[in-house]
Amino acid sequence: MTKALLLIDIQNGFCPGGNLPVPAGDTIVPVVNALMASGHYDLIVASQDWHPANHGSFASMHPGKQPFEMGMLSGKQQVMWPDHCVQGTHDADFHPNLDISRIDYIQKKGENPDVDSYSAFRDNDQTSSTGLHTYLFEKGVTQLDIAGLATDFCVKFSALDAIELLPGVTTRFVQDASLGIDPQTVEAAIAEMQSHGVHVITSSTIVG
Repeated sequence: MTKALLLIDIQNGFCPGGNLPVPAGDTIVPVVNALMASGHYDLIVASQDWHPANHGSFASMHPGKQPFEMGMLSGKQQVMWPDHCVQGTHDADFHPNLDISRIDYIQKKGENPDVDSYSAFRDNDQTSSTGLHTYLFEKGVTQLDIAGLATDFCVKFSALDAIELLPGVTTRFVQDASLGIDPQTVEAAIAEMQSHGVHVITSSTIVG
């Protein structure tokens, strides 16, 4: 059995002080570091939101639009986000306390300005793959634990894609190593993940 840990977007932009912060998002970092140090995993992968400065999901690219309003991107409904995780900026860097020395592979996402990318596996229109599922398949991964930011967006969509794109792989969501934006949407996200076959665990399952 090859066990992998997939860390979703544990970046400055999604932590307090960032441009699109998850409340208390930085508090998961010690839990994540403990998971990485546990020796449980054969492979540790991290996704990194990596937007060009002109990304179409940014409200700043749509005159008259404010962050968090709904707009259109490539003909589809799209939340207009604040500029965040722009390539090469501090906002896009991993959180400074995250032990990146233990990460084996980094999967960048969100590079196409014409489509948003919540999932680490593919763009939101589901036509363009990042190649991550192929990488994990080639590594022989049989169990995939997913944690990070934010539970109700990028973590959820990554977990759902893992179920679809990695058939036969046991996919688990590490609840206390993840945080979301809103308690109600977090609860709904967890229920949706479970309904699609994602197992919900806590870090105590791994680190005792």
